[in-house]
Amino acid sequence: MLRLATVIITLGASGTALADIYKYVDSSGRSYYTNVKPQSSNNSYKRIMETKPYHYARPAPAMAGYRNYVGGSPNKQKFSDLINTAAYRHQVDPKLVHAVIQTESAYNAGAISSAGAVGLMQLMPDTARRYGVDDRRDPDQNVDGGTHYLHDLIRMFSPNLELAVAAYNAGENAVIRHNYSIPPYPETQNYVKQVLARYNRL
Repeated sequence: MLRLATVIITLGASGTALADIYKYVDSSGRSYYTNVKPQSSNNSYKRIMETKPYHYARPAPAMAGYRNYVGGSPNKQKFSDLINTAAYRHQVDPKLVHAVIQTESAYNAGAISSAGAVGLMQLMPDTARRYGVDDRRDPDQNVDGGTHYLHDLIRMFSPNLELAVAAYNAGENAVIRHNYSIPPYPETQNYVKQVLARYNRL
């Protein structure tokens, strides 16, 4: 289970999050993350990511509920800490990650689609390999890889969040092939509507 250590989100005037992220794994295998630089005498924490300025597709106020966002259902609550940690690490609004997971798997970590997508964020094998996910059934790895992919899509298609969500479903190449528009696939078009509707309700 992932646990969050000291977490502080620093937002600049433009809504940009700035922080380096450090990780510590204790003797029980629990992972802790913090953006507070450890003292030089503490070698337990290792820097795993240097965060660069990034402008969210949605205005900064959407991040106001970041640390305390849990959601209403038991499944949302079960995975809330894990989702919030991945969202913070990859600078994605956690509400968007929740909306994607609700649409993809309804928070079923064991979900497997007919196309072979697996887990909470329904990762395909190629996407899992691209983001270093060894076990797609592991919720920690699955959410981290899926959120990282979502972050990259948001940056790729910024400021059009609809295209990023469409690309998560159909692949970025499908969006590009269709002249940077939502591909004309009923499944993808319905998927975008569902994700954004849930996102806007959270």
